[in-house]
Amino acid sequence: MTGATEIHPNISGTPNTSGTYIGSFWCERNIPELKIERHIEDNRMIALGGKMIPCYTVQRNLASIQRGVRWTSSCRPAPLLTASPVRALIDDKISIRGHFLPPRCPVTVCAQMQSDDGDLWEAFAHFNTNLDGTVNLTRDPSVGGSYLGREPMGLLWGLQPAPGAREGLRLRKKKVETPYVMLMSLLKGHVSPSERPSTELAAVTSERWYMAPGVRRIEIRQNGVVGTLFLPPGSGPFPAMLDLWGMGGGLVEYRSALFASRGYASFSLAYIGHKDLPGPQHQINVGDPYFKSAFQLLQDHPQVYRDRVGIIGLSFGVYLTLRLANHSDIKPSCLICINGPAGSNIKLADADGRTEQMENDQQYWTYDDQGNVSFRAVSLPANLSPESKVKLEHLTCPLMYIVGEDDLSSSSIENANLIEETLSAAVKSQLFTRLSYPGAGHLIEPPYTPNSRASLWSVKPQKLVTLWGGHLALHAAAQEDSWKKILEFMETNLRH
Repeated sequence: MTGATEIHPNISGTPNTSGTYIGSFWCERNIPELKIERHIEDNRMIALGGKMIPCYTVQRNLASIQRGVRWTSSCRPAPLLTASPVRALIDDKISIRGHFLPPRCPVTVCAQMQSDDGDLWEAFAHFNTNLDGTVNLTRDPSVGGSYLGREPMGLLWGLQPAPGAREGLRLRKKKVETPYVMLMSLLKGHVSPSERPSTELAAVTSERWYMAPGVRRIEIRQNGVVGTLFLPPGSGPFPAMLDLWGMGGGLVEYRSALFASRGYASFSLAYIGHKDLPGPQHQINVGDPYFKSAFQLLQDHPQVYRDRVGIIGLSFGVYLTLRLANHSDIKPSCLICINGPAGSNIKLADADGRTEQMENDQQYWTYDDQGNVSFRAVSLPANLSPESKVKLEHLTCPLMYIVGEDDLSSSSIENANLIEETLSAAVKSQLFTRLSYPGAGHLIEPPYTPNSRASLWSVKPQKLVTLWGGHLALHAAAQEDSWKKILEFMETNLRH
């Protein structure tokens, strides 16, 4: 054999289920002893030594050539980047691999995606390929970039706003019926994606979903209650969760959508900052009857087990969760509290719908050197109005409390201590489960989603950037571990 053929994939082919591309191949130069013919007909054939051999797939084509000719050239297929699976729920792991690369060479794997607001987020990691010319993010350590070490999902939780982005961004999914579409690129050398030009060797896209196929999203505007109900596929009945977020306001749906994707009916409730609620939007204009109605609406749904309904709250939602569970006519099966207080200086609306301004606790706000505000001291037990503190000794169901030890927005450690001590004094220690994570911040959310240590809180009457806390890798580890334990806790208390 006197010549060599270099074979390259044509990426105009059709993507298969693993995220790779199978397309036609072309020859850079001919081999005198070997003629390769590609026919458009379904029954494609290869002429090898005068004998026609059927060609069913690209992989078989190449294997036949190599076996028949004793391939002796040093050429290899063009670099390839794969992501498997290409479509997955946000809490599923994916496998990202690079193939057909020179051994022991520097490469960069970059991930980029747009938020629902159109902002670009990106992460990148530097690798050195293995002797077999591969890089495997599940196996191989990053030696630079957005994270270091062996972190299979580092490109996802490591996402941060691209250089030049707007100030104070926080990544939150607003349209749960659409996925995040992530473009992953394999680049030559150890580079930053913001550097131009850089040589792209291969690319693949991956979809990250909060809603599994068959999950139903139902807007609720009933008896003054504003929220969104998510139901798993099937007829049910299902165990259920009432989902309460914090003072950021609006209607946050993505955690509920993910619960439904894991088999739980979930009702995400709005209580402040929503156009369908009584105004003004910067105040809580609803009271205890509103939250009780929401719980009972979920409990009474024909596709929900009425005796298997739990409540989850983050931040101020923790106070609402504990307060709601303290009512004698509300019997939740379990409670999950993430970084929030057992009391509040903000009063809910009274019987006449009157409430106090949210800013009555500004005396406890603190600021860092950049002028960013921390609300942590607001929820110190010593600073909470005594009459607002929930009578924790009355709780009757299991309670999981999740603590981010670097929480800069809430005094989570102190409130967890208060709850634990109160339940212990009431001989109810068996009801309390505490998860505590060093280096994790306030916003402990579903896994593999990036953390924002600070983000824009308000623009009017003044611009405020608030501190959440959390160190990227430690926060990511807390999210992954706590989500697993949340689902286990729900399984134990809502399905058995």
